[in-house]
Amino acid sequence: MTTNHTSYVYVGLAGETAPGRVVKSGLYRMAVGDDKWELITRGLPEAPAIRAIATHPEHPEIVYVGTQGGPYRSMDQGVHWDKLNVPDHGLPVWSLLFDPHDPKVMYAGYENCEIFRSEDGGEHWQQLPVTVRFPEVTVAPGANPAKRILELSANPANPNELYGAIEVGGIIRSLDGGEHWDNVSHGHYLNDDTVDMHGVLVGRWRPGTVFAVARAGLFRSTDQGEHWVSARLEPLNPKGQTYCRDIREVPGDPKTIWVAAGPNFQSDAGVLFRSTDGGLTWGRVEMDVEPKTTMFAIAFDERQPKRMYCATSGGEVFASEDGGQSWAERHLPEGATQVYAMACA
Repeated sequence: MTTNHTSYVYVGLAGETAPGRVVKSGLYRMAVGDDKWELITRGLPEAPAIRAIATHPEHPEIVYVGTQGGPYRSMDQGVHWDKLNVPDHGLPVWSLLFDPHDPKVMYAGYENCEIFRSEDGGEHWQQLPVTVRFPEVTVAPGANPAKRILELSANPANPNELYGAIEVGGIIRSLDGGEHWDNVSHGHYLNDDTVDMHGVLVGRWRPGTVFAVARAGLFRSTDQGEHWVSARLEPLNPKGQTYCRDIREVPGDPKTIWVAAGPNFQSDAGVLFRSTDGGLTWGRVEMDVEPKTTMFAIAFDERQPKRMYCATSGGEVFASEDGGQSWAERHLPEGATQVYAMACA
């Protein structure tokens, strides 16, 4: 295990895959304590659309990213990259997950609602039998019909309990390590907004608790996803809803959970919400900076959890060394927008 190394924060640019939509691209890294971003390209596909970043929990020099051409791996903190051999039909990767008990076991979530699993750190991959296709979901005219797995989450107490957040389609769950999957979205089907899911997190504080973030807000389940209720965040748009994009638990502090949000997908405000009681109640965080676009991502330094970062879709990055009490601007270079992924190690 590496003990002495420079920590980096990584930010990935991407976008939608619907026809006609502009997609920004690129992977940036910045050394902790610095204020200059470095564009990483060596070994990555041309104009890489980075929608997922995962750092190895035991070896922080090993980093994985999801691109429009499958997953890639770096063994040297992002200096060099190699494509992983996945029989994935060339589809884009939207999410990556390590098994919380065995980091050799990994999952990759794709567009078209496909999930692949590796049991040897990414050398070999097997497609899991995800058969849920949500034929009952109807969405508004013009809505994106893609079934993208935007986030995967595992129960730290039982890694065989897996969840996937589907855009557009709700939450799916497996209780046997991915061999069988069910649609567990009772309570999400209020309108087309709520099935547009962006993230899922298994809470550590109370057994059975699962959180899901969506275009229409934050939802909570206390029975492993069987039923969901709205967490009732402060509404940020005229619909009385809050556009939520990311949810993260503070490492080593399961009672404290953060949510990245804004009024809409594209907006003039970025907002953070925080719970300090395991997700029972939530409050808007008063930042000493003023994000001007929707907050899209949150990342923590696992070794120093008070060191955290957040990023907006417009390329604004903010760094905190005191658990979110104060923030410093670390914005990406001019024109680097459409932030989709963030990690720190």
